[in-house]
Parts: sequence; C-alpha cells; structure tokens
Amino acid sequence: MHYLEQLNWRYATKRYNGEPVPETKLQNILEAIKLAPSSLGLQPFEVLVIEDPELREKLAPAAYNQPAITESGALLVFTAWKNITNAQVDAYIDRMARIRQVPVESLDGFKNMILSNTQGKSAADLFQWNARQAYIALGYATAAAALEKIDSTPMEGFNPEKINEILGLDEKGTSAVLLLALGFRDEEKDPLAKLPKVRREVGVRELIFNLN
Repeated sequence: MHYLEQLNWRYATKRYNGEPVPETKLQNILEAIKLAPSSLGLQPFEVLVIEDPELREKLAPAAYNQPAITESGALLVFTAWKNITNAQVDAYIDRMARIRQVPVESLDGFKNMILSNTQGKSAADLFQWNARQAYIALGYATAAAALEKIDSTPMEGFNPEKINEILGLDEKGTSAVLLLALGFRDEEKDPLAKLPKVRREVGVRELIFNLN
C-alpha cells in the first residue's frame, strides 16, 4: 500500500481495544527509531518499552489518566539525556570506529568537534537540544507505526517529574519528554476513528526563473 495512504489512515488514536502489539511490528517500529537522524549522530535519548499493565496503571495518573496509557498494547517513553558527558562521546566514537573498522585515533577531529559543540552549552540548553532529537525519533516512530498498520498516540500531556520518579529516570541521568501509545483503535469507543483527517491545504510551489 502506498505510504501516503497509510499516513492518511494514521491519526492520534484516543481509545484502544487493549490488544498487544505483535512483537515483529513493535521491533520494526523500534528499529525505525534507531534509524532516525540526530544531530552529530549522537542519539542523546533512550526509549523505554512498557507493556506491563500494572506499571502502566501506575503511570496513568502522571499522564492525567488518558485512556491510551492503559488501553493501548504498549507504551513508549522517550527520555532525553540531561547532559552529554565525555564518556558518552567516547562510547559513540568507539562504536563508530568498530562498525566502520577504522582506527579510533582517526576520529579525533570529529570527536573534538562534538566536544566543542557540547561543552560550551549549559545543562539546560543541552537537555533541550537532546529533547529535540527525541522529537525527530518520535516522527519516525509514528510513520513506521502507520506503515505497520499500528495505531499510535503521541503525548506531551504528562507530569515529567512523576514519570521520572516512577521509572527511576533521575538516577539514569535522563528525563521523560514524550510518550507514544501503540496498539489498535477501538472504533466503537473512539469518536474520531471514522472522521476524515483535517489538514491545511498546501499549494504546489513553482520556481520561476527570469532568464532575461
């Protein structure tokens, strides 16, 4: 099926039927997240997959009891690094050297460029920068879910401090920035399920060259 048809089928699902997400489809969505672009290739975020019903019930009040938290088949929690440490940069450079089979020393210039871009920023600025990379990955996740015919609901409406506390994220040096519910829509309960998508009309752009 053409990808535009799948993206038109996709919408921010409000009610789910509770069916689990097939493992193969879930892994494909996670792989798409891994393949998403990020500034300098650092991928300064983590994604937690939460399928346990009891844990999601515990998280629900921190997300204002939105039904998608507990009714979906899986909940992805996108967490951004609170900082970027030398150890994290070293791990990235070592991984690049191993995968590309080059001496780690040959990447010193790139490593120094990363450090010069990150060490001059405050912790607050770094966190916001890292969070924006997570947003890019979220876009890939929602598109991949649509291609897999899996419904999804991106959510910013939650209390990060409470989510962090429940999941122990502060100790890991990360903070929740986005939630993404995955599963299958319940068309009987969801009033938006059968409504057409509403989007701005974007005209075709024309480039006119004046050769005179």
